[in-house]
Amino acid sequence: MELVLAIAIGILAASGVWLLLRPRTFQVIIGLTLISYAVNMFIFSIGGLRTGADPVLNGGDIAQYADPLPQALVLTAIVIGFATTALFLVVLLTSRGLTGNDHVDGEDGTP
Repeated sequence: MELVLAIAIGILAASGVWLLLRPRTFQVIIGLTLISYAVNMFIFSIGGLRTGADPVLNGGDIAQYADPLPQALVLTAIVIGFATTALFLVVLLTSRGLTGNDHVDGEDGTP
C-alpha cells in the first residue's frame, strides 16, 4: 500500500511540475493544484497508514492510535488550497480580460 501511495504522490507532483512549465495560466493553476494534492497526500502519509485505529487517546499504549495532527493539517491545507485556487482563477479572468490572452508572460507567443 505504501508503494501505491508513493507512486501516486510522485505522479501528482511530476504532473504538477510539468503543468507549471506550460505557457498558459490555466495550466499553471492546474499544476499548482496538483502539487498541493501531492503535498496533502504526503502530509497525510506521514501520520502512517493505520486502519481501524482510534483517533483519540483513551489511555494505554500510544502506538495503537492514529496521529490526528496530519489529518488536521491536511484539512486546513484543503481549505486554504481551495481559496487560493479561487483567487488564482479570479486573477486569471481579470488578466485575460485586460490583456486579451492567457499566457503567463502576457505575450501570445507569435513572432
